[in-house]
Amino acid sequence: MNKVVKVILVIVLFALLAGVRYFQEALFYDPLLLFFKSSFSSEALPDLIIPNYYLHLAFRFLINTVLSLAILWFLFQKFEIVKISAVIYSIFFVALMALMVLFINISEVGAYQMLFYTRRFLIQPLLLLLLIPAFYFIKK
Repeated sequence: MNKVVKVILVIVLFALLAGVRYFQEALFYDPLLLFFKSSFSSEALPDLIIPNYYLHLAFRFLINTVLSLAILWFLFQKFEIVKISAVIYSIFFVALMALMVLFINISEVGAYQMLFYTRRFLIQPLLLLLLIPAFYFIKK
């Protein structure tokens, strides 16, 4: 594949990741978006429709994962890297969703830091920012 085409595709995929973030309020059910933008340290968690919330959280993670795996494919063009990354994403998803369920159920007013950061790893493609340099390092 032509290098220029690869660069353009990677840029488009990063733009799609940014689009997911930009349109997050319209695309996903997430009452915690506004909650964490406010002074949440003294408030109780908002009422959540739990199955709906977890479904939207998983869907957003899936969208970010598919786009991230596509970026990794175009950057490295090795199926092994995509396969390993898919396994890593799966492990992270299971672990972070379990933590999310735990933190939603046990968090007390003002003690939302762990919930905030666990949610952040689920809704943002932070893992991609760790995998790209890791695979470049391994490649060299």
